[in-house]
Amino acid sequence: MHTTVGIIGGGPAGLLLARLLHRAGVDSVVLERRDRAYVEQRQRAGILEQATVDVLRAAGAGDRLDREGLVHHGIELRFGRRAHRVDFPSLAQGRTVTVYAQTEVVKDLIALQLDEGGPLLFEAEVHAIEGADGERPLVRYCHEGREQTLTCEYVVGCDGFHGIARGAVPEGLRTTYERTYPYSWLGILAEAPPVYDELVYAHSERGFALASMRTPAVSRLYLQVPNGTDPADWPDERIWDELDTRFALDAEPDWRLERGPVTQKSVLPMRSWVTEPMRHGRLFLAGDAAHIVPPTGAKGLNLAAADVVVLARALAHRHATGSDELLEAYSDTCLRRVWRAEHFSYAMTTTLHTDPGQSPFDTRLQLSQLDRIASSPHAAAELAENYTGLPLPATPPAW
Repeated sequence: MHTTVGIIGGGPAGLLLARLLHRAGVDSVVLERRDRAYVEQRQRAGILEQATVDVLRAAGAGDRLDREGLVHHGIELRFGRRAHRVDFPSLAQGRTVTVYAQTEVVKDLIALQLDEGGPLLFEAEVHAIEGADGERPLVRYCHEGREQTLTCEYVVGCDGFHGIARGAVPEGLRTTYERTYPYSWLGILAEAPPVYDELVYAHSERGFALASMRTPAVSRLYLQVPNGTDPADWPDERIWDELDTRFALDAEPDWRLERGPVTQKSVLPMRSWVTEPMRHGRLFLAGDAAHIVPPTGAKGLNLAAADVVVLARALAHRHATGSDELLEAYSDTCLRRVWRAEHFSYAMTTTLHTDPGQSPFDTRLQLSQLDRIASSPHAAAELAENYTGLPLPATPPAW
């Protein structure tokens, strides 16, 4: 096969890129190593920034999102056993966020790709990327038991942290920056109505807790736990009791979460990680193949979407004008946004979590920062603007 853009990875980044390229008249092939059922069931992020929602709508993938997505106009911070709401529209030029699970975004994009777009091959395992620094990169992969090749003008690695694309950039030409946090999240899905109609972020001496949701009847809840925690050590009742304790408020001493059956339980390590540059010759990295953020700031999926919007715009510009100007600027353009999101995610994480070696002085600094957000419109606006997401570059009219 030959195509203009070979996309490795059929997650949200790869699928959205393929969709945007299709709308701009640029052909592509998507290679995904997992089967369709697995891809459509992967539980990941659930918060979409305003710009991500706008891009999905512009790409023709907004119908179900608009029907089923839950628009949120703020978040609640709980600390010192009191609550404070951060109102997004009044602080961030009217922007909001939408709760719509990554699994649903992927389902929508897969349906569009199979119905209207170029080839999307599941269970296509990529073994090698060759000639990325030349004029005709080649991707070697196995599909339906046969070794095959895909030649293309550009290759885009949307295959995540463990994928093959990043390794195709020579070690001596890339730099990695990372931070590992001394705690993890124990996450559950529960058949229980959400705690509140918006997300609740709780700081407590016992550790962080987050109350989120997937639907009006399904809650997504998280507890800070030590690294290496086995979910089996946390029976359901213990989880619910600990959530009640960490969300407790002096003003509502009898408040408790509404409990329900726990249908999924897992432990998520916390890390910050960036590789630079995000381009080598005709190979481009996007999403988790290039950067990872701790989930506290809800940036992972949104950063991936921003990457592919920048790249699709650059490829569409190349297709229309023959100019490589935007492609050459891709890495620098994306990394400015990536590092802003990394800083925001780091700040949210270190402000809300309790480090195992934390001193009372450290705790007082955290509470001081949270109080600053609660009392200063300027501090609250900084949080709201970053949480709802920075504006994306303008998109071509064809989208």
